[in-house]
Amino acid sequence: MGNRLLAALRVVDRGLLEPHLKVVALRRGQVLFEPGDDVTMTHFPCRVTMASLQVVTSSGREIEAATVGREGAIGGLVSAGAKPAFGRAVVQAPGAALLIETARLEDAKNRSPAVGDLFDRYADTVVAQLMQSIACNALHDIEERACRWLLAAHDRTGDHLILLTQESLAEMLGVQRTSVTAVSRALQAKGLIRYRRGRVEVLDRAGLERSACECYRAVEDHFARLLPEMAE
Repeated sequence: MGNRLLAALRVVDRGLLEPHLKVVALRRGQVLFEPGDDVTMTHFPCRVTMASLQVVTSSGREIEAATVGREGAIGGLVSAGAKPAFGRAVVQAPGAALLIETARLEDAKNRSPAVGDLFDRYADTVVAQLMQSIACNALHDIEERACRWLLAAHDRTGDHLILLTQESLAEMLGVQRTSVTAVSRALQAKGLIRYRRGRVEVLDRAGLERSACECYRAVEDHFARLLPEMAE
């Protein structure tokens, strides 16, 4: 199915969801929900598809709080009904996703403790990512944060080539584009990445990990402890 969270379910539990799943194509920059929207649909990104959960200020500025790819779901952490979104969900890497009504997902959780438990544990990893992002944005420099983001994107897309503009990365990190340009040049000079217009190629994964802040490993280790059945 291309989504690790769904693949971690037992066949019998996945059968509660499969009749209601629909394959959709998500385009880059597509907004899945805005602050205040009722989240009535849940997306499961597949393969290289990736989206970010963003906090939007009153002036329109945005900063990424979490990244979601084939390891997770977007929108499924809320209950059915009038539950407004706090932030914005926007597609960063285009591709396929599986779509389901959030009410159908909630029904499956109620019918199967195993489904509920898996999604509860996944929700905890998202909360951990949000908390770590707060510390990261406050304590670490732009280059460390950029390396953390590139590693997270590399994990989620499973590809050495990441479709990403410098403008997009600057928005997600909450910094000026000139700062991202300087960081890109520094990482290229170290031989860690190669940047072409709208594309970042990871050349030295181990080097990126050494250059990233501790936040990357902290979040990944927590994910592995909570969701061992999703280990690759």
